[in-house]
Amino acid sequence: MSTGPAGHVARSTHRPNGETGGGPPTAPVRTFLRTADGVPIDSVYEPGPGAGAPGEPVFVVAHGFTGDADRPHVRRVARAFSRHGAVVTFSFRGHGASGGLSTVGDREVLDLAAVVAWARELGHTRVATVGFSMGGSVVLRHAGLGLDGGTDAVVSVSAPARWFYRGTAPMRRLHWLVTRPAGRLVGRYGLRTRIHRRQWDPVPVSPVEAVPRIAPTPLLIVHGERDGYFPLDHPRMLAAAAGEHGELWVEPDMGHAENAAPEELLHRIGDWVAGRAG
Repeated sequence: MSTGPAGHVARSTHRPNGETGGGPPTAPVRTFLRTADGVPIDSVYEPGPGAGAPGEPVFVVAHGFTGDADRPHVRRVARAFSRHGAVVTFSFRGHGASGGLSTVGDREVLDLAAVVAWARELGHTRVATVGFSMGGSVVLRHAGLGLDGGTDAVVSVSAPARWFYRGTAPMRRLHWLVTRPAGRLVGRYGLRTRIHRRQWDPVPVSPVEAVPRIAPTPLLIVHGERDGYFPLDHPRMLAAAAGEHGELWVEPDMGHAENAAPEELLHRIGDWVAGRAG
């Protein structure tokens, strides 16, 4: 689904309320950022309990496939992280109010790079990316590629280790959704997700290939024992690729991604980020 190399991002020129170095905003901000390949990305900033303190971490939340910044499960994650720092949510291309078409994890690294750049422009010196499912693969690839200088901590939840996995029924349904015209119609009108019709060319670097390049940035890999999409060999492959610089949490009774993440886990992630980002 590629149309060119995903290795550079144009920094946002948006300066909300004219702030140019006086610290992060103390009120919510919503805007559209433009990626290196020209896609507008709907993005939302919410200040944390530090009231705009420059040293406060900001959590950049990368949602899963068919999510968006306004979905209830994404808002729940944002509320939990807001107790630990500022939060930026956004909608990947092809999702919600953002433009473009979803490439299911390929060029989405450019979306994340634009949002991370914006978080730094707002005055945050400690930026953590937290991704779920497809978003989990994107935060790993974004950090491994070193786009826009990278981040200060990376958390990947329920992510695949490798592409083209079809070993579970949910993943077989997802492949039908992405690869078949009828599936893409269901995605557009039933799931509010606009999917690119072309196959990846070239195939992007996989999450497990990207992980070794993340060091020395702190990395946390989280996966549910009852994940119906990706079995436990996926997080174990990621953890093995990370070596000593990565940490793996296998969560008993947890299913897949944002909907399955309990509040207690989200707050544990928040504490982990606060202690390791920067």
